[in-house]
Amino acid sequence: MNSPPFSEPPPSLEPPPASKLSPPAKQVPFSEQQVRDDLVNYARSLFQRGLSSGGAGNISVKLPDGSFLVTPTNSCLGELDSQTLSKLDAEGNHISGDKPSKEVPMHLAMYRARSTCGAVVHLHSPYLTALSCLTNIDHTNCLPPITPYYVMRIGRLPLLSYMKPGDPAIATALADTARDHNAVLLANHGPVVSGSTLKNLKIRHGSIF
Repeated sequence: MNSPPFSEPPPSLEPPPASKLSPPAKQVPFSEQQVRDDLVNYARSLFQRGLSSGGAGNISVKLPDGSFLVTPTNSCLGELDSQTLSKLDAEGNHISGDKPSKEVPMHLAMYRARSTCGAVVHLHSPYLTALSCLTNIDHTNCLPPITPYYVMRIGRLPLLSYMKPGDPAIATALADTARDHNAVLLANHGPVVSGSTLKNLKIRHGSIF
C-alpha cells in the first residue's frame, strides 16, 4: 500500500532555541571623548574645504546630561585640540577647557528654541556670507529652492538684520526665528545651522554651504 501524500510531519512552528537566535544589538556606551574627536574632525573638514578661515566660525554639540561642548574663542577650526574644547553647563556657565566663543548665547538660543537640536554650526562661508551682504533679497527666504535636498533639509532661509558679532541681540532675534527654521542667515556675517546630532548637522549643512 502506498504511503499517503504528505506523510512527513509538518515543520515545527516552535520558536528556535535561544542558542540559535541572533544576539541582541549591543548598546554602544556614551563616550564624551568620541564626541570631542568627532567635533574636531568635523571642524577640520570645514576648514580644509575653505568654509572657515583664520579664527572664524564656531561649533557646539550637546551632551546627554544637557551640558555642551563648544569651540573656544579665537580658535582656528583647522587646529582644534579635543582636550581644550570649552565645556559649559545647560545655562552656558563655563565648566572646563579654554574660554568659549563669544557666540555662545547664539548657540544657546538655538538649543532652547528647538527642543530636538543637538548640534549647531556658525560659519563665515564665502558664498553665503556674500549672499548675506546683498540688499535686494527677500528677508523671509533669501535663498531660492535650488535643489530638492535643500528644500527637504533646510526649507526656507530667513535673513536676520545685521548685528555686531557677539551681540546678545543676535540670540534674542534667533530665538524667535529658530522656532520655525533650522537654519538662518545673519546679515553681513554668515549662516547658523542646527541638527539633531552632529551627524545630522553634517548632512544638513551640505545642502546649504
